[in-house]
This record gives sequence, C-alpha cells and structure tokens, in this order.
Amino acid sequence: MEFTADSSSLSGHVIPDWFSDAKFGIFIHWGPYSVPAYAPVGETDIAGLFASGDMEALFRLQPYAEWYQNSIRIPGSPAAAYHVKTYGKDADYADFATAFNEAADSWKPEEWGELFRDAGARYVVLVTKHHDGFTLWPSKHRNPRMPTYHATRNIVAELTDTVRAHGMRMGYYYSGLLDWTYTKKPIRDFVDLMTNTPTSREYVSYQENHWRELINEYKPSILWSDIGYPPGSNPAQLMADYYNTVLDGVVNDRWVQLAKPKRLLLRMPGLRNSINKRAAEALSGTGTNPLKPVHHDFTTPEYTTLNWILETKWECTRGIGRSFAYNQYEPDEMYLTLPELLESFIDIISKNGNLLLNVGPRADGTIPEIQSRLLREFGAELSRLKTGVYGSRPHTSFGYDGESGEKIRYTRKGDTVYCFVFPNGQTEVTIQLTQDVDARSIEVVTDDCSVVSSSGSLCTIGGFSSTGSNVFLLKCSLK
Repeated sequence: MEFTADSSSLSGHVIPDWFSDAKFGIFIHWGPYSVPAYAPVGETDIAGLFASGDMEALFRLQPYAEWYQNSIRIPGSPAAAYHVKTYGKDADYADFATAFNEAADSWKPEEWGELFRDAGARYVVLVTKHHDGFTLWPSKHRNPRMPTYHATRNIVAELTDTVRAHGMRMGYYYSGLLDWTYTKKPIRDFVDLMTNTPTSREYVSYQENHWRELINEYKPSILWSDIGYPPGSNPAQLMADYYNTVLDGVVNDRWVQLAKPKRLLLRMPGLRNSINKRAAEALSGTGTNPLKPVHHDFTTPEYTTLNWILETKWECTRGIGRSFAYNQYEPDEMYLTLPELLESFIDIISKNGNLLLNVGPRADGTIPEIQSRLLREFGAELSRLKTGVYGSRPHTSFGYDGESGEKIRYTRKGDTVYCFVFPNGQTEVTIQLTQDVDARSIEVVTDDCSVVSSSGSLCTIGGFSSTGSNVFLLKCSLK
C-alpha cells in the first residue's frame, strides 16, 4: 500500500504486531544537560505539578534535568540560582557541549546494548535532539547559527548498530517544535510552550531535513516527536514518506501543529489563564496534550497510567526517577523500586499499553548503579513472566484491586487468559475470575506458588515463595 499525505490514507495505517507484542522499551535522554545534571528536587513529580494546575510553577520548578537551559532562563528559579552559584552569571549553556563531547569519548555502547537486552526491552528510543538543539549525530544539515553544536561521535549510528545487533528495534525521538538555539525567551507556561517556538523558513527546513536524514539513513522503527511540529510544513507528507520507506514503522501522537493565526489567538489578552487551566486539567487527567495531532499510531501519556482498557494502542513514558535526564541531586528514595515498577508495568500492559522507561546516563555514558541494577532485576522478573507478557493482548477485563490489598491483572493470547497475582502480604488469595474463564483449567506458570482450590469462577492460590518476588503468574482457558 502506497501512503499519501492525507488523513484518509494515513488513518489506514495498521499498527504492526511487533509494536503491540513488544510491551517494553527503553528511552534515553543524554546530552549537554547531562553535564550540570541538575533539577530542583521537590515534594512531587511532574504528575503532581500537572495536578496542581499551576503551569507557571511547573516550569519554574521543572523536575526534568533535560530542561535545564530553559529553567536557567527563568529569573528566580532554583535552576537559575544554581547555575550562577556553580558556574557564574556569564556561563553559557552552550559551553556544556564541549564538556559533554569530551566525556562521551569514553562511552561504551556495547554495555548499553547488553543491559537493555538483559532488561527485557524489545525496542530502544534515543533522543537524537532535545529542545536545546544539540544533535547526537554530526548531521549533514548543520545548525546555521551554531554549526559545531553537535556530538563529535555519531552516537545515533553507533547505538543503532548495537541495539539491532542485540535483537532490539531502534526508534528516534526528535524535538522539532522547540529548539532553544533559535529562541531566547523562556517558556513559562503552556501558552509559551505552544507559541514561543521558531517558525522561520530556515528553521522549518532545517528540522525537516533532520527528520528525513534520520529516516533515509537509519530506517528507524519508531518516529517519536515531542510536543508538536512547526507551522509552515507538512507533517502528513513526512509521515506518508516514512511509512513508504519503513513498512513496519510507527509514529507517536506528539505532532500538534498550530497555524500562525491560532498561535496569535492563544496569546490574546485574557485567554492565557483559561488556556493554562484547561491544559493542566488535560495533562493531569490523561498525561497528554489536549491539542490533537495530525495523525498518530499510539498515544504517549507521561508519568500517567490509565484506569481503563484503551482500544487504541498507547505507551506510558516515564523516567526511573522524577527526571528523564540524569539528575545528580535526586535521592534514591525518588527512584522506582522493583515492586513498584513491576506492578505499574503489568497494569499498563493489561490495558493495551507499552512502557517506555527512561534511563538517564551520566555525561560519560555510564548508567548510575541504581538505574542499571533495577533494569537487571526487572529483566529477571520479565524472564519469569514472559509467557503472559510478550505477544499478549488485553482480556475483556484488565482485572481488579481486592479489598485485602491484593491486585489481579489479566492479559490474553488467543483462548488462553493469563492472570497476574500481586498478593501484597496475603498468604492466600482467592481470585474472582471473569465469567468466560474455566477455573478448573487454571495452571501455575511460575513455579513459586500453588493452586489451593478452584470452583466455578473462583480460584484460591497460596504457597507463595519467599524469594522476594511480588507477582505470580497463572494461566487458564476460556470456556
């Protein structure tokens, strides 16, 4: 099928099975912002800031270290104070590029490939250019304003080769709407986020050339845009050309495009507060931009999960801690624990989602032990549970939370239903199976629990192993 740049053609794109089968991917934020490696450590994460409804506080107290350049542009922000105190009031963010390139000389991509494979990831998404404009490859299309502002190593090519050699698919994040080498004013709220962006013909051509170079040179399995796409260009044509080049590729949902008149409308006096309020409500509820993209294959709620089975494919994205990029000041207690990660992951896949879990390397490419250890432990658990994870689809019900603290989640493959049991301290758990399941057919998949009794739609299991795992897997047949 040949795709064309119109909604009727693009909407006919079918999500390939590999993406629905994969369930787990690794996200990587690594760049000059990994040198200062700073964001303020507050009492809540980004979801809590969304829920507060205060968009100005969200940007002033931004917990994402990769937003460091914008944060230091906001007078009175914790990052601005930190920057002056640590580097001096005249220190330029762009100077971190030199330090990053020097540190990245010691990066060992093979170590990443082995770690991500052992973690059970089926795909990897690399941030090729974040909002600071620094590219992780020496593109043929140099930044007209800062021609040497790029990685000296071709990190994109090296990591792509390594990831594929370890049996995983490769995807690329690219920030097209925001590029702070073209803008100097800080982003302080949602209106700024959507309108304080470059729109010149020079920039529009520059960013599209990057997208096309990445597609044609490296054939990524995923195009992962962030926030939106600049006006004066045609993202539908880019997507059609991508689908015609990478036959089993997928694109995410962050391709919002606002024409210049709409951008002016957002900035009208008296509208800013109401727009910021509506944006905060949407981000708090679904973790996604309330403005609709041109086209997408899957949605990407951030630090947010859903309370229902979504019929269309989605992907939860979050960091292991509260920042995507490495934040050297983030204490251990702000990182996910293995039980938390497992419970969240199984919940996500039971509702038709994937998890894109971010790692934040140091500037020299080493992944902090607290992150790498969690990935290895998670990979070991996925090895136990893989039968009910990879290749599964949602059941008619995602499960339920029991009155005694236990949690039950379902997935399905054909006529086989998989039941994930989180006892949460219970010595025995009685499961209320869905009415279409035969409890007499139930079998233990993991060898660390046992069936005590089963009758009708009820099944009691116990004998949970004391090895430390917090989840156990059963399977049963449809009636």
